[in-house]
Amino acid sequence: MRLEEKYTKEIKDALMKKYNYKSVMQIPKLDKVVINMGVGDARENSKAVESAANDLTMIAGQRAVITKAKKSVATFKVREGMNIGCKVTLRGSKMYEFVDRLFNAALPRVRDFRGINPNSFDGRGNYALGVKEQLIFPEIDYDKIDKIRGMDIIFVTTAQTDEEARELLSLMGAPFTK
Repeated sequence: MRLEEKYTKEIKDALMKKYNYKSVMQIPKLDKVVINMGVGDARENSKAVESAANDLTMIAGQRAVITKAKKSVATFKVREGMNIGCKVTLRGSKMYEFVDRLFNAALPRVRDFRGINPNSFDGRGNYALGVKEQLIFPEIDYDKIDKIRGMDIIFVTTAQTDEEARELLSLMGAPFTK
């Protein structure tokens, strides 16, 4: 049984019971996962964005896209069109595989881990999670990285409220703090 099928069947039944939906289409589901890595030292070191993109590609299992600055900001010494980070948007089976690895393999490797913040929802059922270092993922070899970088992981759901999205993610195995 594929990971995607395992998640959806059990979760749909539980959510249908709890919220008394009239239609199966009302049940919230995970739409996509966006992983974003901003590279602050990109203006001094042009290779930093490429190495960050390589790390992100290894973590996500999908090629990372390099993001460019939309505006020039003089205080940050950033010009329009300059490479400043990278991102990956995961959907389908790769998304479920990544979520499984994040919740069951990567997050437990964080030092002094007590769970993720249950209040990081945006009011529309989307959840944002910040990770301080890419070393928590088993795919990353400590000897081959040039610098420790953090990343933002955003879970985009079809849920209408934060409560529904929190229930969806906790049924998927998200280790929220109590």
